[in-house]
Amino acid sequence: MRQTNAPVSLALTNEGIRSLGAPVEVRRHPGARRLTLRVSRARRAVIVTLPLQCGLDEADTFLKRNIGWIRERLDSLPRPVTFGDGVYMPFRGEVHRIVFSGRSGPRGVVRRVPGAPFPELHVAGEPEFSGRRLAGWLAEEARSDLDKAASVHSARLGVAPKRIAVRDQSSRWGSCSTTGVLSFSWRLIMAPPAILDYVAAHEVAHLKEMNHGPRFWAFVRSTYPNVDYAKRWLQIYGMDLHRYGPA
Repeated sequence: MRQTNAPVSLALTNEGIRSLGAPVEVRRHPGARRLTLRVSRARRAVIVTLPLQCGLDEADTFLKRNIGWIRERLDSLPRPVTFGDGVYMPFRGEVHRIVFSGRSGPRGVVRRVPGAPFPELHVAGEPEFSGRRLAGWLAEEARSDLDKAASVHSARLGVAPKRIAVRDQSSRWGSCSTTGVLSFSWRLIMAPPAILDYVAAHEVAHLKEMNHGPRFWAFVRSTYPNVDYAKRWLQIYGMDLHRYGPA
């Protein structure tokens, strides 16, 4: 183990911990008074927070003592779904089947093919790169949809974001920096369009109010009235979108 103030993934020597099949992170926090443990649903990661004065050997012992609880929590999480040929995934809220065509022709091409009972996402090129190629295409589709949605809400609220970034954020669906940069998770492209639209409205409203007070929610509802529905959807189904991704 090595000691650091930043989160690190640790190659722990205990066989039981290594067999969990999940990364283990140790975080030091100046405000922590005791060791705490949680399992991130979005990243399937085990996170230990410890006070500054605790040694990493104490974190190791703490993990071993709670190995049963950790395993139970991990087993209760939905299993990850790796992008692969024949796999089903949501795209703009509708179930699609992934097809790795592998045919010759233009490389890096992904196209949507309507079909019954499910539409398909056809990914051309070498199959070993198709998962990442699909993820890149989905991110670009997300950027396109978010650009349009943010433009609409910005015009309604009389603001202008500096720029829009699309990332693989695991802890939040969107964020707004003090410099006016709006960042979003590319996984929003898997949600129904109304949900992506809500997240765009939410972050655009932060350009007027950098908090979650009454004025902020009034701005959100003025440009996206169905806030309660979107928040419930994300609470119930949002974490499921983190199951999908390339190998």
